[in-house]
Formats: sequence, structure tokens, C-alpha cells
Amino acid sequence: RRQKEVYDSTRLLFRERLRAAVASGDIGEIGAAIFEGLLRLRQIACIPEHAEQMLRGVPSAKLEVFEELLDSILSGGHKTLVFSQFLKSLSVLEQMVRKRGIGYCRLDGSTEDRKEVISRFQEDETIRVFLISLKAGGVGINLTAANYVVIFDPWWNPAVENQAIDRTHRIGQNRSVFVYRLITRGTVEERIRELQERKSKLAGDLILDDPRPFGGLSVEELAALFE
Repeated sequence: RRQKEVYDSTRLLFRERLRAAVASGDIGEIGAAIFEGLLRLRQIACIPEHAEQMLRGVPSAKLEVFEELLDSILSGGHKTLVFSQFLKSLSVLEQMVRKRGIGYCRLDGSTEDRKEVISRFQEDETIRVFLISLKAGGVGINLTAANYVVIFDPWWNPAVENQAIDRTHRIGQNRSVFVYRLITRGTVEERIRELQERKSKLAGDLILDDPRPFGGLSVEELAALFE
């Protein structure tokens, strides 16, 4: 409940900011409002305190669901990949896994010996979870030891998301692969997924690490994400 209250108040704040920018015709401010607003809303939908320090202690429904899902996967004797675009989220998940005494590896942009980390996950049966950042783990790695994939925060570009999932679909994989996308209901995560289903061109239009104008999406479509 508290997470929803914080999300809704932030959504309304940026909705008004975007309306004012549209009324003024300031293209730069429109882009800034959309970029910052969507980023903040995504963070609140995942782990609220990552949007701002004053939200520390606000519970995350997604973390609770993730913990339950992880228990279910590991109880079946499986290994899993866990992807997140946010390094802060990866660190929170790492703390959770470590406290539970679960063997894990982590791969992000700061990892120096990628090959050694990958080999450890592939070969060491005690390593059950592989925490991976989007930019570090999207291409060029083979992770067939896992047959479960958890997308902690969905990416606006489905092609990049599929590249990450494909790490498990390599020569040597002889099991079915199960993919879980954690999407917080009633948030921008859900709205973006709906937009993706309606507009296949969205992948090239909405790249959230680039604040420039959002391609083929109309201002009305972008504003609807804040409704």
C-alpha cells in the first residue's frame, strides 16, 4: 500500500510537469520530464528507495515476489539467471542471496575476469544464482547451466531482453527454459509492456538511457504512461 501511494504521488507530480512543458511548447523540457519521470517511476516500481533516499524503508512488493520465486526455483534443484538494468537493484538482490547462504556469481561492468566468473557458474554445482547486469550480460556468453531466467525489471527494448534470455539457449542446452518477467501491476512497467504489444516499432523509439526525443511515439502516447 505504501509503495502504491508513493508511486501515485510521483506519477501525478510528473504528469503535471509534462502537461506544463507541453503547454509551453518547450521540447527540451518535454523530453526531460518524460526521461526523468519514467526513470523515477521504474525505480519506485522496483525498489522505492532507489528513486530517492527519503523513501528508505518503503517496502517493495517485487522483492517479496522475487524471494518467493527464488525459493521455488532453487527447491527444484535448478540454477537461474537474474537480470536487472539497475546496479543498485543487483546489489540488493546480492545481499538477499548472500544472507540466505545461496552460492552465487555476479557479472556487471566492473567484473574483470568475465571468463572465470562464467566458468564458475557453469561448472560449480554450489553456485545456484547468477546476477547479471543488462550491459554486461547481453551478448557473447554461454550460460546453459541455467534453465530459469528472471527479468527483475523489464527493458523497454524487447530485442535486448531477448538477447539476454538467449544466453541459456545455446548448444548443449537440453532442457526447457523458463522465463519470469517481474512486472509491478498498475505501474509504468505494465503500460510499457502493453505499448510494446501494440507497437512493434517501440523498441527503436523508447531507449531510456537516451533523453533525446522519443522517435515515433506521440506526445499523447507518452503522456498516457503517466495517467
